[in-house]
Amino acid sequence: MRRIVSLILVALLAVSLCACSSSGSVPSGVEDGVLTVAMECAYAPYNWTQSDDSNGAVPISNVPGSFANGYDVMIAKKLCEANGWELEVIQSDWDSLVPGVQTGTFDAVIAGQSMTAERAEQVDFAGPYFYATIVCLTKADSAFADAASIADLAGGKCTAQLATIWYDQCLPQIEGADIQTAAETAPAMLMALETGMVDFVCTDMPTAQGAVAAYPGMKILDFSGTDGDFQFSEEVRAENVNIGISVMKGNTVLKDALDSVLSTMTVEDFNALMASAIDVQPLSE
Repeated sequence: MRRIVSLILVALLAVSLCACSSSGSVPSGVEDGVLTVAMECAYAPYNWTQSDDSNGAVPISNVPGSFANGYDVMIAKKLCEANGWELEVIQSDWDSLVPGVQTGTFDAVIAGQSMTAERAEQVDFAGPYFYATIVCLTKADSAFADAASIADLAGGKCTAQLATIWYDQCLPQIEGADIQTAAETAPAMLMALETGMVDFVCTDMPTAQGAVAAYPGMKILDFSGTDGDFQFSEEVRAENVNIGISVMKGNTVLKDALDSVLSTMTVEDFNALMASAIDVQPLSE
């Protein structure tokens, strides 16, 4: 009898260890009560860097003396408040965001990332936490300021941010477009337009709205809902107008915790929060 009981206890221990191993194979990252979030801190109105904590900005943990603010920070604060976590913001370059989630350097990326199929092969997405439209941006006194479709942009010098649908799939649809080298960051893209290096850029609506707030001489060209808009399959369009939060593949605990909050928010809630971010963004970065 003693031998049988011992065998049963050993079996139960083995099952318990297997279960723990299985459930712990992908840690949530918030076991310590801290949600570590990465963003560029240079992509207004989604995120930016400022010198103080005004308007609810939070410290950037790897850039002492600097603070992060913007729509992404506002969303992150809501997620942390709802789940009882502390928020830690890390500044990271655009190309390092996905690898950082994959390696566990940070728990999540909240950085205006589109929920593309390519990214979804590398990370899991919570959200969406914003629905954007694709637009072009030019100077109000430009020859292209009255463009009514992408066909009217033919011959213009243009660019967009590196490794985005705007550069890879939108600009090539403009027949005769003089596509310049991709800008490494959104601020670099906007500066190319402001300084006259290009005639127009392609981006999403929040970035364009933030640009107009910072540079009043710019004008948004919105062709959405017309025959002159950029053309994609419904699947591709849905991927690239939905902005999501990336977490490590298989991290269902964190993904579910984030979705439980985001699912209670409406498109109107997102738009109102984005408007608040645009209202307080710095006029220059």
